[in-house]
Amino acid sequence: MKAVVFDNGLKLDNDYPMPQPKDGEALIKVNTIGICNTDYEITKGYMGYKGILGHEFTGVVEKASDKSLIGKRVVGEINCGCGNCEWCAQGLERHCFNRSTLGIWKREGCFAEYVALPEKNLLVIPDNVTDNEAVFVEPLAAALEILEQIHIPPYKKVIVLGDGKLGIITALALNACDLDVTLVGKHEEKLSLAKAQGVKTKLLNDLKIEKKYDFVVEATGSITGFETSLALTKPRGVLVLKSTIAASKEINLAPVVIDEITILGSRCGQFAPAMRMLESKRIDVNPLISDIFPIDKSIEAFERNKEKSSVKVLVKVD
Repeated sequence: MKAVVFDNGLKLDNDYPMPQPKDGEALIKVNTIGICNTDYEITKGYMGYKGILGHEFTGVVEKASDKSLIGKRVVGEINCGCGNCEWCAQGLERHCFNRSTLGIWKREGCFAEYVALPEKNLLVIPDNVTDNEAVFVEPLAAALEILEQIHIPPYKKVIVLGDGKLGIITALALNACDLDVTLVGKHEEKLSLAKAQGVKTKLLNDLKIEKKYDFVVEATGSITGFETSLALTKPRGVLVLKSTIAASKEINLAPVVIDEITILGSRCGQFAPAMRMLESKRIDVNPLISDIFPIDKSIEAFERNKEKSSVKVLVKVD
């Protein structure tokens, strides 16, 4: 099968071995794939991963022990737990010490014609949600995870830093939950995508850096973004870190102690709430799609994803 593989370099392999589903796993014919910044960070060394990239996909189930799944359009939760630990018992496979993670850690990803995942990880796509929309479920679930972790009162001020795909989706998701959200970025054309759906926006150059926000979400993917986020967080405020950054730099954490700031790491979320948000049309992700490439031009798609003007790049599998 065709697959996009990272191993000391990125390449399209036209003769990669097909996945062999284990007991309890389904074989899925992939339709649509989304490129995530985590994929890009992996190519820079994040997690030390080698293999098929990709963790955002839609596809059709071809083989499964649960016959009701066969022929259904699905998305798949990316974390696969052991099923026997306290974290898995709580439905928190993302924290299982023996987990594998699709296209990120110990599990081949979805950037291919076929992918295998546990049947319990699959969620059927409603008829009124297109493949192009459903491929956003994973990042949208990550955005909504913030509200699973903490309560944000509607009268508190929230600021999201970063006008990339994750920052925009996070701002749209929090805004759809009737929170007072401002999205900050460097690109007016990207900010306009959120502004068109009712999100307050501001260019970074026009932002006064002062400690006035109760909740700050860092989604810039940069160390300087973290430093700016910290400088915007009120004493006893909450700084939510959404970025995965393959970089190192000395950071002054004294303000965290002095201002008694809570730093909250936030990663993966549950797919069902995200799918309901798409199904109810509370947000529209279609304007975020910058380009769509065929799988044969996947390397070009990754190059397009690096461009500042891109938001979300999709790849279609024939």
